[in-house]
Amino acid sequence: MISVSEAKKIISDNVSALLPANLPLQQAAGLTLAEDVYATTDIPAFPQSSMDGYAFSFNDWKQNKKLKITGEVAAGSNEAFTLNPGNAVRIFTGAAVPAGADTVIMQEKIKTVNGELIIEDEYIQVGNSVRPKGSEIKAGALALEKGTDLTPAAIGFLAGIGITDVKAYPNPSISIIITGNELQQPGKPLQHGQVYESNSFALKAILQQLHINNVEVNYATDKPEIVTDTLKKALQQSDVVLLTGGISVGDYDFVLQASNECGVEKLFHKVKQRPGKPLYFGNKENKLVFGLPGNPSSVLTCFYQYVIPALEKLSSRKPVLQTIQAPLSKPFQKAAGLTHFLKGSYNGKTVTPLDAQESYRLSSFATANCLIQIDEGVTACKEGELVAVYLLPA
Repeated sequence: MISVSEAKKIISDNVSALLPANLPLQQAAGLTLAEDVYATTDIPAFPQSSMDGYAFSFNDWKQNKKLKITGEVAAGSNEAFTLNPGNAVRIFTGAAVPAGADTVIMQEKIKTVNGELIIEDEYIQVGNSVRPKGSEIKAGALALEKGTDLTPAAIGFLAGIGITDVKAYPNPSISIIITGNELQQPGKPLQHGQVYESNSFALKAILQQLHINNVEVNYATDKPEIVTDTLKKALQQSDVVLLTGGISVGDYDFVLQASNECGVEKLFHKVKQRPGKPLYFGNKENKLVFGLPGNPSSVLTCFYQYVIPALEKLSSRKPVLQTIQAPLSKPFQKAAGLTHFLKGSYNGKTVTPLDAQESYRLSSFATANCLIQIDEGVTACKEGELVAVYLLPA
């Protein structure tokens, strides 16, 4: 067995980013930008009113105080004209401020008398309520740099400067292979010796949180030829293969054998941790294979600790799990030799290990908001002692 830190280093050393792809903006949401993006035009492309009101020349008004209202300019109007001295024009939010005008007064601070504009704002200054040309961004300026997260706001910003597609690091395609003769689908009656299959539901739910939707779930009975054939097909169609169950040393555990027969290079098998000790990791060319233990808590723990960092590196994402140090709310003891990942509850001040820590139990995981790491050499932690805490995505 290897240590947790050794396992994480092996994964990191053997995973590299997928090749960037040109994608339409809406398909790039949640991804990471793979190249710098520059503006192709000034935004706004003209001086723009930020209010419903009246546009005029500030110096002209300072001299005359009264301005004749001549016409109006609506948002989207492409009529270009020059405002003559002594005049003002009705204007609406988003409309182009005509040449000859440099200031807009909001409609709430004026009155009109016999077709003339009278301004009732003693604090008005030149340029008020006018968005200068290029004030959002100027043509040729860097809009977003490589490595930027394409958040909804980033997508909107790029669309707002006329960008239609970007080069981004794509999400990996995922195949989930669920092994085990004892598994029954939820909603069907359990026969003697059966348990409901939940791992595919949990894994797909986490992948959806990560905006990874190219996911296929396959089921393989405990026969070596079926596991091998299912893995072979998954390696042909996906960047990452996640197998659950069948990775221990029982008579019906065939994942290791299937991986060997499919030409997967084993990089490690078994980690000094609880839960999830039988964890397997290998690769074939650029394809990654994770053999996750079958118990539900082991599956989730290994996914959060090992699979997520690999997915992040494949798509050049920033870390999903926030890691903090927090004091324990009560003492904890364990035997030396294995790193423990405990389902926990963090309240913003202290962290508490939950009950039902067994690897087959998901009830405590269902209410946990973090994992607590107690290192392999530690046997006892005191109340108030700082421990590493991984905050789970909501």
